[in-house]
Amino acid sequence: MKNLAYIAVMLLVLSSCGEYQKVLNKGTVEEQYKMAVKMYEAQKYSKALRLFEKITPSYRGKPQMERIQFMVSQSNFNEKNYGLAGYYFNRFTGNYPKSSKREEAAFLSALSYYKAAPSYSLDPTDTNKALEAFQKFIDNYPDSDKIEEANKYHAELRTKLEKKSFEIAKTYYRTADYDPRNYKAAIVAFDNLLEDFLGTKYKEEALYYRLKAAHDLAIKSRQRKKAERIKNAIKAYQKLKRNFPESKFMEESNEMLATLNKEQEQLAKS
Repeated sequence: MKNLAYIAVMLLVLSSCGEYQKVLNKGTVEEQYKMAVKMYEAQKYSKALRLFEKITPSYRGKPQMERIQFMVSQSNFNEKNYGLAGYYFNRFTGNYPKSSKREEAAFLSALSYYKAAPSYSLDPTDTNKALEAFQKFIDNYPDSDKIEEANKYHAELRTKLEKKSFEIAKTYYRTADYDPRNYKAAIVAFDNLLEDFLGTKYKEEALYYRLKAAHDLAIKSRQRKKAERIKNAIKAYQKLKRNFPESKFMEESNEMLATLNKEQEQLAKS
């Protein structure tokens, strides 16, 4: 009996696969549409996408297209094609501004880009897209039942970009021994971090490394540029002390200030 049941199931599966292939290859557009919906509802998203790809040109401008575009977006999401899902959900919100599914699509677009975003150390393109999409959702749907979740993801993405910005600035400083131009790049990068992420948890360390970069740049500069760069480095010290008078970096910072003052005195005598 078990063998007979197994055979019956296999025959049903084969029959289903045969029907799908027949409709995919030789079915009418209407048959392909119905089969695509059937595959979608059966959670066979890859098969559904193959059919949706075939029928989309025939349904452009027709009422069914709204449903098709949403199912294509959702199928890509469920297949973990998150970059494509984000793109298609975003297109849906633009193409169907009066749709009852527009709010859901807006949230899923942002969530798709969030899931596509790599770790903070890699390309931030999808992270930026997700951040923008969540901000747009928060602005457009402040009363949504998804607003708390959207705010959570938005904060997480901001933290990811904040960390990336900080690590990039530190990398510029750490490589400046090999390429002195990176002292300037580090100063600019730390300034951008402090401007873009007000209240950043990296503020104390960023001000310290900015001072180090300004200090090293000044000390290693040619005579004609040294005076101005020493002044800028002293200003960096003052900013650190003003914001964090009890900083854990203050002892080393005081040593850098002493070096800068000594260099400044020697310049005044020459």
